[in-house]
Amino acid sequence: MSIQRHPDGPVLVVGSGLAGWSAVREFRKLDPTTEVIMLTSNNGDFYAKPALSNALVQGKTAGQLVTTAAEKMISTLSLTLMPQTEVTGIDIATQHVITSKGSFAYRQLVLATGAQAIRLSFAGNAADEVVSVNSLDDYEVFRQMLAPKARVLIMGAGLIGCEFANDLAASGYSVQVVDPSPAPLATLLPAEASAELKASLSELGVQWHFGTSVTEMNRVNDAIAIQLANAQTTTVDVVLSAIGLRADMALAQTAGITTDRGIVVDSHLQTSAPHVFALGDNAQYASASLGGVSRTLPYVMPIMNAARALAQTLNGTSTEVRFPLMPVAIKTPALPLIVAAAAPGTAGEWRTQEEGIWHFIDTEARVRGFVLSGPQVSRRAEQVKLVSV
Repeated sequence: MSIQRHPDGPVLVVGSGLAGWSAVREFRKLDPTTEVIMLTSNNGDFYAKPALSNALVQGKTAGQLVTTAAEKMISTLSLTLMPQTEVTGIDIATQHVITSKGSFAYRQLVLATGAQAIRLSFAGNAADEVVSVNSLDDYEVFRQMLAPKARVLIMGAGLIGCEFANDLAASGYSVQVVDPSPAPLATLLPAEASAELKASLSELGVQWHFGTSVTEMNRVNDAIAIQLANAQTTTVDVVLSAIGLRADMALAQTAGITTDRGIVVDSHLQTSAPHVFALGDNAQYASASLGGVSRTLPYVMPIMNAARALAQTLNGTSTEVRFPLMPVAIKTPALPLIVAAAAPGTAGEWRTQEEGIWHFIDTEARVRGFVLSGPQVSRRAEQVKLVSV
């Protein structure tokens, strides 16, 4: 296999999602000349992954979700893009990445490999028909599966599951949601807000199966027969899994880089390997530690903060990433929500402040998080100022 050497020392980025492109964009603000090479398994088009869960009601195809074509990103950011390239290994000692298109030297390597949908095993002959939507290609496959008025079963009543439930129901599809929890977003919202979301989505026609899970699915003619753990049954046309994502750590693990629930990085986003950094859904951040345990942060705002800090470090100014309070807007138009969750493990309780506003109050009477619903989402900036972080 040929070795492509770059005597000036390129910055190599693996992954063309929001994390990869944001890292390059921020770096280019500081350094317009150093060679940058991006390696990606797809074509490198830029799009916002959160848009996947509310695109159906807008009637958008996968192509229409692309906000900036790869060619435009290349010309704007002056980099070399290697599309449809499988990265198979990292030689940490010689600072080379091995790919399906040859080996590439790096001055610094950025791993922005993202996360993959969690896949569960099920009994039945239709188990392999379960779909997840974690990319443009996934979305297009899912969209093509939806005949008019199709019956869709969503596994998972978390953030993504609720967003898809809203999008599908508002688009005229019959929607059922299955989750072992007692309510939608049960671990993220106060009980009253969760009940409000459940009622709002129910008004759109969403049917709920809480406290249970799918155990078996079988193809019966043109439909899928579903068996639930509580002995109930239902029949649908499409099964969508929205039970969560798992950091893509395969490349890092093959190279012997330390991983846990994600690729472990220090406060400067460096992995256990010299000159190798990580950010995005695949990273487990020391800067987000709670009780000495680092955390993954699978949202947009952490990526933007991490990209700005990483750019400084890649440019020669070692910079710690610091995460501010990062409220998350949940795309459920039936009931708009903004959530600024308290750090996991924070002792305290949710308290209603007024209609549509809840505060998480810790044991020292400090506001550590908030939830806004409906019209109150306009008060986000005001509420941020009240939180102790």
